[in-house]
Amino acid sequence: MDRMHHIGVDIVHVPGFREQLEMPGSRFEDNFTALELRVADQRPDRVLHLAGRWAAKEAFIKAWSQAIYGRPPVMSPDLVDFREIVIQPDRWGRVAVEPRDEVARAVAESLGKISTSLSISHDGDSAVATCLIVAGLE
Repeated sequence: MDRMHHIGVDIVHVPGFREQLEMPGSRFEDNFTALELRVADQRPDRVLHLAGRWAAKEAFIKAWSQAIYGRPPVMSPDLVDFREIVIQPDRWGRVAVEPRDEVARAVAESLGKISTSLSISHDGDSAVATCLIVAGLE
């Protein structure tokens, strides 16, 4: 199988994201792992940090979706547990995306072995992420 490259991008309006997180009774934080929340708690603007992580998770979903263009979805969007799309920092703050559990199985079933590359950026009221999936690895 030839290597194929698939890209996804997402942008988050931080004030709207902040409003969603701070809404009474909101369970939106349940979309993040304990590690992601712990790392965010160490940042000067916790919500800005989480907005970037949310954009990264969405960018991964979009890259995966693009990779199966022309084929039916492998998972219903309503069944995706976003905690299984882990935005993993290294000790210097660089990030990688690590699909786990059901998401990892579904990705492997649809694409085989993959490699990913992730970039997150913030500017003003926006957080943006780009995810590249390379499929067709042996």
